Amino acid sequence: MKLEVKDITYSIDSKLIVNGVSLGIKEGDFVGLVGPNGCGKSTLLKNIYKVYRPDSGTVYIDGRNTAEMTSRETAKEMSVMQQENNVEFDMTVYDMVMLGRFAHQKFFHTDKVKERQIVLDAIKEVGLEGYEDRSFLSLSGGEKQRTLVARALVQQAKLIILDEPTNHLDIGYQYQIMNILKKQKLTVFSSIHDLNVASCYCDKVLLMKKGQIVYTGTPEEVFTPDKIRELFGIDTQININPATKKPNIIFLPDLAE
Repeated sequence: MKLEVKDITYSIDSKLIVNGVSLGIKEGDFVGLVGPNGCGKSTLLKNIYKVYRPDSGTVYIDGRNTAEMTSRETAKEMSVMQQENNVEFDMTVYDMVMLGRFAHQKFFHTDKVKERQIVLDAIKEVGLEGYEDRSFLSLSGGEKQRTLVARALVQQAKLIILDEPTNHLDIGYQYQIMNILKKQKLTVFSSIHDLNVASCYCDKVLLMKKGQIVYTGTPEEVFTPDKIRELFGIDTQININPATKKPNIIFLPDLAE
């Protein structure tokens, strides 16, 4: 599943938020989108998964223009886990995950046994077996996120887009969620807040600043003291994580009074 973005531009109230962004993601790659708050990460992703319509530019999935695809067609090719998941009414974990199957269901022709097994398998995959009848709103933050990952997985799309899936989670849940995603053997494009999480899991990282992709490369290529200082205004020391053999970023705040 290949994703291509060509010259996407998007404005809000005449303010340019995404400025001519182009990128390509190969099948099977795990790609992170990193940048300071307000740089346009979420807006770019929303243009890709069709919450926003770009002012100009085109998004392609395996050569198909997504603007010409129906919602059902898009959902079969691309699953999405958004940053905002405010649920105003409660439902069980099972029902929440089942929502991810809408693109595959047909009136009067749904194999209910097969559908149920797909949902149960996904719930087990994210470590929530036994939670099927639990109230979604009763779950912890990490459990809710794992439920939403399961909902994305049951779409059985080969491309998954995630908007900071570990935002607001403690460190244990952050790595748990990313471990689940990494082992799925999908094409993944995710905005990521934590640079060390991005370094650990991503094959390629895109650094974004003021609505543009300014650097692209492996974690070793883009996570350098100069580039991090340019984007985030903080000094760092880069070591090698002995477990992953990838950059481990140590932040060096100026504590002088």
